[in-house]
Amino acid sequence: MAITIRTGRGAYQLTLAAPTERVSDATILTLALDRSDGIERVAFRCRIARELLDDDSSDDALVARLQPWLERAFELTRETALRTIRGERRLHEFTFDASNPGPF
Repeated sequence: MAITIRTGRGAYQLTLAAPTERVSDATILTLALDRSDGIERVAFRCRIARELLDDDSSDDALVARLQPWLERAFELTRETALRTIRGERRLHEFTFDASNPGPF
């Protein structure tokens, strides 16, 4: 499933870029933002603490819940993800837990 994110830079498609990881204390989504004209792709991970999730949360439902958060924090999210990829050669991981629930 792809969700369209509207930003000042244009439209981006938000998709799962890898299979969802389920670890003992969290669900980890690897996401990609692809600009609609194909000029840019940004990938990052979201670690969502199990305490914030319903037992029946599907991957598509989790991605959909991230849409409003990403639209509000798009520039910061994009810049942080790109900086981590370029500087550290890894995907940035945003963590959502009791102290930072984000959209959950």
